[in-house]
Amino acid sequence: MFLPALLVPWVLLLAPTLAAVTWTATPFNPASVPLAVRSPYLSAWLAQGSGTALNGAWPTFWTGSILGWAGYVKVDGVAYNWLGDPAVPGTTSTKATQKSLEFTSTQSVFVMTAGPIDLTITFLSPVEPTDMVNQSLPLSYYAVSAASNDGNAHSVQLYTDISAEWVTGDNSLTANWSTTTGDVLTHQVQLASQTQFGEIGDHIQQGSAYHSTLNTVGATWQTGQDTVVRAQFINNGKLANTQDTAFRAVSDRWPVFAFAHDLGSVSGATAPVVFSVGHIRDPAIQYIIANNGRQNRSLFFWTRFSTVADAISTFLHDYANALARANAFDAKVNADATRISSDYASIVALSVRQGFGATEITVSRTSSGGFNTSDVLMFMKEISSDGNVNTVDVIFPAWPLFLYTNPTLGKQLLLPLFEYQATGQYPNKWSVHDMGASYPKAIGHNDGNDEPMPVEESGNMLIMTLSYTQKSNDLSLIRTYFDLLDQWTQFLITDSLIPANQISTDDFAGSLANQTNLAIKGIVGIKAMAEIASLVGDTARSSNYSSIAASYVTQWQNFATSTDGTHLTLSYGNSSSWGLSYNMYADKLLKTNVFPTSVYDMQTNWYSTHANAFGVPLDTRHTYTKSDWQIWTAGLVTSTAVRDLFVSSVRKYAADGKSSQPLGDWYETLDGSVEGFRARPVVGGHLALVRCACYGIPR
Repeated sequence: MFLPALLVPWVLLLAPTLAAVTWTATPFNPASVPLAVRSPYLSAWLAQGSGTALNGAWPTFWTGSILGWAGYVKVDGVAYNWLGDPAVPGTTSTKATQKSLEFTSTQSVFVMTAGPIDLTITFLSPVEPTDMVNQSLPLSYYAVSAASNDGNAHSVQLYTDISAEWVTGDNSLTANWSTTTGDVLTHQVQLASQTQFGEIGDHIQQGSAYHSTLNTVGATWQTGQDTVVRAQFINNGKLANTQDTAFRAVSDRWPVFAFAHDLGSVSGATAPVVFSVGHIRDPAIQYIIANNGRQNRSLFFWTRFSTVADAISTFLHDYANALARANAFDAKVNADATRISSDYASIVALSVRQGFGATEITVSRTSSGGFNTSDVLMFMKEISSDGNVNTVDVIFPAWPLFLYTNPTLGKQLLLPLFEYQATGQYPNKWSVHDMGASYPKAIGHNDGNDEPMPVEESGNMLIMTLSYTQKSNDLSLIRTYFDLLDQWTQFLITDSLIPANQISTDDFAGSLANQTNLAIKGIVGIKAMAEIASLVGDTARSSNYSSIAASYVTQWQNFATSTDGTHLTLSYGNSSSWGLSYNMYADKLLKTNVFPTSVYDMQTNWYSTHANAFGVPLDTRHTYTKSDWQIWTAGLVTSTAVRDLFVSSVRKYAADGKSSQPLGDWYETLDGSVEGFRARPVVGGHLALVRCACYGIPR
């Protein structure tokens, strides 16, 4: 059923917000541009705001701390800066002019004019969800091509460097470094004193950063003080092939690790000069096993490569193929998302790298020291909020990203939670909140004192498990962990129809009793267990749980509907309250159909007249909202116009130029200002509408 659109005022509210940008931006100018985003520790961004060029500021880690990354080009003896914002005393250079920026799901492409030469700089962070080795490899490309823009040939030399800021959150700490030469040139830098599994300022204090390029004709390299090395290139157009071995603090004369390439005489577009940046550590994850034991886990790419050098060499030589795969992936995602709208496709494109950039795929070792490739687990950092490991209510909003790209990844995210709780070490009868308080230590909560979200997490686990099973036709999770799933269901039967005073995933909004939306999750979770029981042949249990869910829906409608019958309440009995009933999306996703169409129609009609300038508030306690939950809600409404209201609201916020941080999911609906979160993987929830014919609106 389609309801009439009541949206004329909101069409005007959603007119595009123009940022102070002097270049062409496609599809729009985001708050922060992903440059090298592959893992929680390889996460470099351009804090772009309302119009900062690639050479207008230093790239930053997702936290906002600077990552030294500079680029120059010499054209006919004149030096131009194209990356970062360096100052080199005693030299003369000018800023290249940014002509354009385009981003896709895997790439950010800049065109910069350096006098008579245009540079095309492609930052490619591969997303290869069906290739566990490639997806687990914490390396990212950037490639630079030059072309004459005046029809004449010009002499061109290219330069780039990174600093030791890539390896620590404390620049007073001492780093050391080395350079290897051969077919591949690689600078390696690391802390002299490392802390396994330790972080400072969300930077891992373990492992090494790598900066590499192919050792082609005309390639030179150098390590040393930032101003010295950059001046060498600006003044000479090449580097000295020398190492600075005075190891020191990161902030002591700022050591940098540089390459230069002489491109010779350039008229037509050159083949791209390819570089890679990466951050690699081993072991990667500390994981709790039975009897409170600890297991060190490695990134999965080690199953193919015996050394980092092998991995980097293969990665660099594979650039052309990797680019082709990325272009194919981008095209597929764009085509699927454009079936909703171009606004929606642009949101999805900005979300993919960020979602995957919080994850790592790992493998354990056998007793003989080899890798156990049958034991693959994926871990997610709850970036910028709690820093927890595999937080259930962070995986849950991000779930559509994995369901769309490769459901097996979703299984690998759930497995640590199942495995841990199956050991019996977690004492509570509901699902654990997360696998560990501080990434990358997945050491559980044997004291049971994790953040208490009992209905939230139990419902989430049941919904995601059935969703994976339906999508993959793999019954292994539900067969192996049936007793755990049933335990959580029993808890929901007791506690979800009338939820006690507790927090939900939106914990920042505070604790509340009788939450309508939380009860929705619990009821869908019970029905999900009925479907799980049916799949394993337990028809009696399936029938019982289905009857309970149906009974709860009838009671819930009486509790949760406002006295005038126009909307669901935020909490039972408070008819002036309301909120986004995004958990009903799970009913559509699973096709459980426990809630009547009339409820979906009622909510659709209500939301159509309750949007602010930048979207519909999360609930009546505040005017802020969540971008992920708005897109989920767009997946449950029964009107394309209301669906598009939600989508366009999120797009307007993402493009409003009021922030310079990686896309935040929590923002103010009145003016589009960001509330606090940044770079979180929950933006994977923005894929909730992609290729889903399971909703009320034909896709």
